[in-house]
Amino acid sequence: MRNLAVIPARSGSKGLKDKNIKSLNGKPLMSYPIEAAFSSGVFDTVHVSTDSSKYAEIAVKYGANVPFLRSLEESSDLAYIWDAIVEVLRKYEELGERFDTVALLQPTSPLSSAEDIRKAYRIMEKKQADAVVSVCEAAYPPLWCNTLPEDGCMNGFSRPETEVPRQELECYYQTNGAIYVVTVSALLKDGGLALYGPNSYAYIMPRERSVDIDGAFDFLIAEALLESGDKLSGNC
Repeated sequence: MRNLAVIPARSGSKGLKDKNIKSLNGKPLMSYPIEAAFSSGVFDTVHVSTDSSKYAEIAVKYGANVPFLRSLEESSDLAYIWDAIVEVLRKYEELGERFDTVALLQPTSPLSSAEDIRKAYRIMEKKQADAVVSVCEAAYPPLWCNTLPEDGCMNGFSRPETEVPRQELECYYQTNGAIYVVTVSALLKDGGLALYGPNSYAYIMPRERSVDIDGAFDFLIAEALLESGDKLSGNC
């Protein structure tokens, strides 16, 4: 079984300039999944998919493999990430390398650990799964949400079925964007749909390792958690 880790790090982030190489506790953001991937001991190759030679140099400094850059077509704002992953697989095949599984590890989830990666692969092996996707407990039950009319009136916002203690509600989960593992055969057959098919399973991560960095506020949260080392587990 040959396993490939792909860390997507294109340049041109609109929300936060150069987000993928922005310093977090003294290290570029992309270095966190690179180090976790190597520490997991799971992968034959750890690849950074980027359109930037500057980003590639930083990735290589941390030990990642970048034998080619991402194409312009797969680097646009409208590009589908799994098409970019397939591009990586095709280019490695041209170099004579083939893989059985590929894991997408997001730089924007810097708190996910090597053990998280190992546990996701254990589920993959135990279940003989096509895919494993990391999730975490949702911050709020979706039953507590509702739409609002144009004038913002709250009449009817709270429905009778929501007037129960949270402990009596079902536990809801959301994808946390950290780890996606899929067999290459399933990905080439079904694309990204393979991640949510009948042979795909969840790996549940705690919320304190599920920070998904989109903007400056998320950076502050991740920074605080890294500095404090707090483990504030939340269980349904």
